[in-house]
Amino acid sequence: MSQKQPQRDKEEQQQQGQGAKPVRYGDVFPVAGELASKPTAPRDAAMMQTAENAVFGQTQKGGPAATMQSAATVNERAGVVSHATASDLAAQQGVTVTETSVPGAVVITESIGGQVVGQTIQSRPLVQGEQGSLIQGRNSATVKVTIGEALEAVALTAGDKPVEQSDASAIQAAEVRATGNNVVVPGGVASAAQAAASINAQTIRDEDKVKLGDVLTNATMKLPADKEATRHDAEGVVSAELRNNPNVATRPGGVAASVAAAARLNEGNNP
Repeated sequence: MSQKQPQRDKEEQQQQGQGAKPVRYGDVFPVAGELASKPTAPRDAAMMQTAENAVFGQTQKGGPAATMQSAATVNERAGVVSHATASDLAAQQGVTVTETSVPGAVVITESIGGQVVGQTIQSRPLVQGEQGSLIQGRNSATVKVTIGEALEAVALTAGDKPVEQSDASAIQAAEVRATGNNVVVPGGVASAAQAAASINAQTIRDEDKVKLGDVLTNATMKLPADKEATRHDAEGVVSAELRNNPNVATRPGGVAASVAAAARLNEGNNP
């Protein structure tokens, strides 16, 4: 009797797991494709925690690793995954936290299976030869990130992503706020982004589509004017991207996220 009881308990747990609905990556992150349908796995969460600890020195409160751990715990308790489960995409393509340097800042991008799930911008001193907007404080220079620089950061962190209509709308909103002109600049980043979105809508294969990097590389040089990113600028760009995304979500590491991160950084750097 005592030997049969553990077996019955295991079978009951398996039956509960079969009827439970897992928390998938698409439920907690605005990701697409195969990754969106995968249950959040404990091993994936552990890999993200390790990567965050290596870059930040600790797991970020409310960050991707914490979100993944919470979702994975729910899935494990429901019996839909085991403690040793890892998703195929994470195992094959990796769980990564990468740092990209831009003038006056470091962009930290967190990805699962090649899809961005989080982005942080941290300020750093300008080095000789870099361009940046400086406001002299009482004791030191404070770096302010411009809208153009935020767009260039997208080219570095999400440059391989095809341009979608939501991206084009966000880029246009960013250009309007950078230049102070409601008219789209001929040959500028907004017109290039809209053309790219239109082409991509008629293109089947992702490898043939125009990418964000094609449009936003050297964005500061393509803008006739530029300005420091503010909370008001970020709100306008976020709104434009949300309105034109069928999922009513912003792209992690995308235009809205980058301008919003730049605005937060600038607020934190007010002398």
